[in-house]
Amino acid sequence: MDDEELRQIQRNVDLAIEQLGPISGMDFGLDEESVAWAEGFIERRRAQPDFDPEQAEGLVSVLGSYLGACVAAGAGGHWHWRDDGGWGVALPDGSTAFPFTKVRKQLRDGLEGGESIASFYRVAVEFIATGRMREARDGG
Repeated sequence: MDDEELRQIQRNVDLAIEQLGPISGMDFGLDEESVAWAEGFIERRRAQPDFDPEQAEGLVSVLGSYLGACVAAGAGGHWHWRDDGGWGVALPDGSTAFPFTKVRKQLRDGLEGGESIASFYRVAVEFIATGRMREARDGG
């Protein structure tokens, strides 16, 4: 793992909280309610006439770092480099969530395209990390 890249991810998380917290009007942090607000932020940004998802890599970097930190905090995961997918969050069940990819997809396709960072968070935290998907699959 590249320590400098991990430090940059943390700086992005701090920036997201510092910038989005005041405009959210809530106690913005690494939780489900804040992720839902960030999802709405993405949709509001997408609705702006000058928005070009191909020019949004800075937003992908900051919001992907933030989403990954939320998943890691909620699921007990940690940042992990995978040669086949880049930075992701390794979850307790051995799977990896890729928050940068999810943010990029929502910026490109939006909620109407079936992309939701809030849903991504809930699946990672409530099902994958807790093993409930495995229990459901195994009939438990």
